[in-house]
Amino acid sequence: MSQPLPEYDIIFAGGGTTACVIAGRLAAYDSSLKILILEGGPHTFNEAAHVQPYQYVTHQAEGSITMTSYVGNPSPHLNGRAPTVSCAHCVGGGSSLNYMVYTRAPASDYDDWGVDGWESRNLIPLMKKLETYQVHPDRPTHGYNGPIKVSSGGGKLGIFDEFFYVGTTYHKRSFADDTDDLETCNVYSPWAKYICGTTGRRSDAAHHYVYNQAHNPNLQLWAGKRVKRIIFEGKRAVGVEFTSDPVSCPDMDQSLSTVRASKLVVISAGAFGSPTILERSGIGAEAILKRCGIEQVVNLPGVGENYRDHHCSGHPYFVADGVVTMDSLWRGDESVIQESLAQWKSNGGTLIAENGSDTKIKWRPDDDELKAMDSAFQPRWKEFFQDHPEKAVAIFTLMAGYVGPLSSVLPARNYMTATCITLYPASTGSVHIKFGEDGKEEIDFTTGFLDDPSDSAPINFAYKKLREICRRMPSYRGEFPAGHPRFPEGSAAVCGEVTGAVDLNAADIFYTAEDDEAIDKFNRDGGKS
Repeated sequence: MSQPLPEYDIIFAGGGTTACVIAGRLAAYDSSLKILILEGGPHTFNEAAHVQPYQYVTHQAEGSITMTSYVGNPSPHLNGRAPTVSCAHCVGGGSSLNYMVYTRAPASDYDDWGVDGWESRNLIPLMKKLETYQVHPDRPTHGYNGPIKVSSGGGKLGIFDEFFYVGTTYHKRSFADDTDDLETCNVYSPWAKYICGTTGRRSDAAHHYVYNQAHNPNLQLWAGKRVKRIIFEGKRAVGVEFTSDPVSCPDMDQSLSTVRASKLVVISAGAFGSPTILERSGIGAEAILKRCGIEQVVNLPGVGENYRDHHCSGHPYFVADGVVTMDSLWRGDESVIQESLAQWKSNGGTLIAENGSDTKIKWRPDDDELKAMDSAFQPRWKEFFQDHPEKAVAIFTLMAGYVGPLSSVLPARNYMTATCITLYPASTGSVHIKFGEDGKEEIDFTTGFLDDPSDSAPINFAYKKLREICRRMPSYRGEFPAGHPRFPEGSAAVCGEVTGAVDLNAADIFYTAEDDEAIDKFNRDGGKS
């Protein structure tokens, strides 16, 4: 986007979702503003892996340069495991490569902040302004003229009708056509997506806020540029120091450069990039900066603290031959891909315009489920959830396909993956900089995953409940054992392939104390985020 300028009004350190939205809106409001976005990752403009929804799984493949994996410190609560958390490393950030699931928090989450001007009544108009909701017309909490398209996707997967049916009969929950209206909870519903219902393309921040303003020479985006620190004159931020990113631009000069800002430097580099930029710049806790030999500019001990992430657990199941899933696309079956692409290019349809997840429940346990859960969850329930019926404990969903790394031990079959995503974990961690024994900068990352005893109860219970739902679905053909706990020999819970589903009214699997330990161990050994 045009030639570099000697100075900009505003510099964004990081070119993810937030930066694209803010920079794009500022530029659209006042095209005379000189705005620079510095993003360490590569461009995403019209790249198939970013605009074709089904390809989101490719960004998690080994060798991907569009995601960065951060290795956390080993944790006793994860049986000594050092967990890995991946995040976006490309223009548009997570909006350019995530699962595209459309998920809104309840209005009370915003009201709970207790910040004047940031209550839900102030924010709902902004939520409506950003979207064009293509799922249903005339809904009071949805918008219909915004840049970001929200639809049901371009494909139809029949397996989700089975999930709905079992959920509303065996699981005894009702159905609603929208649980993202900022209040509806604990019912099964379709899961809308950030996919344009007309073109079948991903609807992301980069294309709809920045790339569409390429005609504006004052809005510039430099990809492959990693911000190291903020430049201060006294305590005023006047620019940033940056270098070519060694991952996205390995052949470029890695020496430091600077660029100045006359009005603002905005740090928008995500949960990992923002605190580390701040600390390198002398903003943070005294002890951490002193340990790294950095002179403190601002004493701000909260920098890098209170890292909080959802806990996610997914378990794969075999499905009957002939059941349509995403597996052939995700495995790279070229004939299926080419046939689907031809139709997608014509009308935006087929599974190219799918993410493989069409249904969900924002789940709250009923009285019987609460009794069946680990007692460690009870204090958390009473303190946080009990009196707030709009707040879900977790999302239960089904993925129409195998979600995980492909390997030679994975049979070329069709799968479904039952998934639980906790929404309000109590555990917190931290992200800081440190220097290794070789003197090179490293990340000091404590995930906090499952540190609080209340956090393991929902995912352990969800394994059992989702397994019962899956085994009642007509397409069910058993568990893929490698993706499930190793239950003791002779246990009623032992996993394996079967010839068909159980009756809707069949008894639930009985789990012994040893079985419960196996579930808990599996989630601590291999839980994902």
